[in-house]
Amino acid sequence: MYDMLIVGAGPAGISAALTAQHRGRGVLVIGNDFRESPLAKAHVIHNYPGITGDGMQLLEAMHQQLRALDIPVVTRRVLQAMASGGGFSCSAGTDVYEARSLLLCTGLPRGRELEGEHMYLGRGVSNCATCDGMLYRGRDTVVAGEGGEAVEDANFLHGIGCRVQFFARGERPGGLREEIPFHSAKRFRVVGENGRATGLEADGTFYPAYAVFVLRPTVSIESLLHGLKTEDGRIVTDRDMTTSIPGVFAAGDCAGKPLQLAKAVGEGNIAALSADRWLNEKGGKND
Repeated sequence: MYDMLIVGAGPAGISAALTAQHRGRGVLVIGNDFRESPLAKAHVIHNYPGITGDGMQLLEAMHQQLRALDIPVVTRRVLQAMASGGGFSCSAGTDVYEARSLLLCTGLPRGRELEGEHMYLGRGVSNCATCDGMLYRGRDTVVAGEGGEAVEDANFLHGIGCRVQFFARGERPGGLREEIPFHSAKRFRVVGENGRATGLEADGTFYPAYAVFVLRPTVSIESLLHGLKTEDGRIVTDRDMTTSIPGVFAAGDCAGKPLQLAKAVGEGNIAALSADRWLNEKGGKND
């Protein structure tokens, strides 16, 4: 059981982790591969004091700080967080991580929810190939995904015996196994009947499937943690980055505008200090 579980490995999450470490807290960072983030693709940083390089250089320097301090980082997509046993837990793939407090530094979700996705979630639609793939061995499945992890999951499904077709906007992604058919489309819709998904419609063409895996780098803020107050797609926080749930804090883009690097780093620092104070009030000793 960690003192702080930080979801997000961008500037807000890294700032929070560094502050937590300096406060003597046991901390774990879980996040997607930072090399796939929008910041990593920024050619030059104009608005952060002392930084003149590109986004990738900045993120690599930040992660080097984590490694130098032996702060553990798990590179996985977090699917769900929940309150459990007086603390909090997060599921990432088939693993579950627990902590006394939770800091959400997820950034903003990339990619809008597909039409019909929420309606059939858990009834033929899944956001986790590792969790649900074994249920569909030997059956027709489709993957609508983006990012390297979606490709890995599609390959995993193929490897365990699912009949997979991969759908995405743009060109065939690198790393996708040659045996997996690829379809490029711009508009997707999950189709179903009698309360269950029956396949995917891509640019008006229907592809029947027993399961539809919709795989994105991040899940929506609203579906991440039950009971979390949100407004206009952001997590509602106070000035000390507390949320509507005691012990849960949020920082960075997921906490609202402006979507700026300096704001994210500052809020990550504040969130970790607030979590540290909350743990002290609850009697949580510094490890």
